[in-house]
Amino acid sequence: MSAPTTPGPTLPAVSTSADSTRVPTSPVPDSPVSTSQGSATTATVTPTAAATTGRRRGGLLDWRVRFAILSVIWGFSFLLIKVGTEAYAPFQVALGRVLFGALALLTVLLVRREPLPRGLRTWGHLTVAALLLNTAPFSLFAYAELSIPSSLAGICNATSPLWGMALSLVALSEDRPTRRRFAGLGLGFLGVLTVLGAWQGFSGVDAKGTAFALLASLCYPIGWIYVRRTLAGTPGSPVALTGGQLMISTLQLALVSAVFTSAPTSFPLWPTLSVIALGALGTGMALQMQYGLVTEVGPTTAQMVTYFIPVIATTAGVLVLGEQLHWNTPVGAAIVLAGAALTQTRPGARRPA
Repeated sequence: MSAPTTPGPTLPAVSTSADSTRVPTSPVPDSPVSTSQGSATTATVTPTAAATTGRRRGGLLDWRVRFAILSVIWGFSFLLIKVGTEAYAPFQVALGRVLFGALALLTVLLVRREPLPRGLRTWGHLTVAALLLNTAPFSLFAYAELSIPSSLAGICNATSPLWGMALSLVALSEDRPTRRRFAGLGLGFLGVLTVLGAWQGFSGVDAKGTAFALLASLCYPIGWIYVRRTLAGTPGSPVALTGGQLMISTLQLALVSAVFTSAPTSFPLWPTLSVIALGALGTGMALQMQYGLVTEVGPTTAQMVTYFIPVIATTAGVLVLGEQLHWNTPVGAAIVLAGAALTQTRPGARRPA
């Protein structure tokens, strides 16, 4: 997920065609399988590569157990970001996240003896994908959590399918609008207004931090649409493509951090461990688990992890960090998720007369 990979990362929808299968990697925290983490990132592989990936993932743990672990990892990503920002600048938290995520995936590639992607064109598109799916949203979420609760950031992350549906109607000709999907879009944004307490004039909500979190969520579907148009059918495994993407994001954030932040003078234990876990688990191991789920049980089941992330993020924020919870937060989150679910529905095949 992205997703995230994400958090993450919401998980982007896996679309199949005659020649390619799109496997999401996420935000993405923060990240999920939908039109919109989780991370957060997206790779494109051939059916043969996807099948090979699925065979390699089979095994030790039942998919339901891996599904639960993935939900917890991505749900806790927002808590880890919050703890990380207690000692490090937001750009540094994002840098640590992609660095340790890249190291985790490169380790997998080394063990499997798989090469990184080749070709200037591929690396050029991965550079843009890294900016849209990692560098920008990871930094924005870290900045957002300087002033908003981790639970609110997790709920904002759940709006990615809504943004994705709205954008796909414009950018993707195959995604045709339906009344149900329009209803989901309206319902989802009604849920956002409920979470923010619109009837109270948004009192008690930091507008800047919330805007950063919503903007981060918008970055994911923009990135997924870009990847879908430019990297579909690119040779290579999702691990190789995502590993290369995280390497580029590491370089981007290293440059930004060097220009806009000063080097840390100390490395407190818990914030440091949080950043390491955010990268190695939430942006590294979680992506591996996500690939396995998509290939083993399919995107429809795998994308359901999206709907557990804000629930776990809110629970973790309240129980671990002592964040306050008002009635409109869980109610609004439920409305957002209901709207997101409606936007992901597709018209069923017509039965022959």
